[in-house]
Amino acid sequence: MAAKKKINFNQDITKHYLVNPAKILNESETKKLLDQYNISSSQLPVISVKDPLSKSLEAKEGDILEISRTSNVAGSYQYYRRVL
Repeated sequence: MAAKKKINFNQDITKHYLVNPAKILNESETKKLLDQYNISSSQLPVISVKDPLSKSLEAKEGDILEISRTSNVAGSYQYYRRVL
């Protein structure tokens, strides 16, 4: 039987190649985003404060995360999540 490999949960997950780059928007960026799409922050999709990405960014409830994805078809694009 193969030996089980221990997982190190203290590593920074944002360095992993499968994790998309993300950042917390400041207040001016948040206002610009909400004005651009004419929405309130409650209309954004949510991400849990317990999510590993939220934890690694030290996001607080109410913060808005900008997550960048790359695609062969669409190129690079951003999506946004409100921390709940």
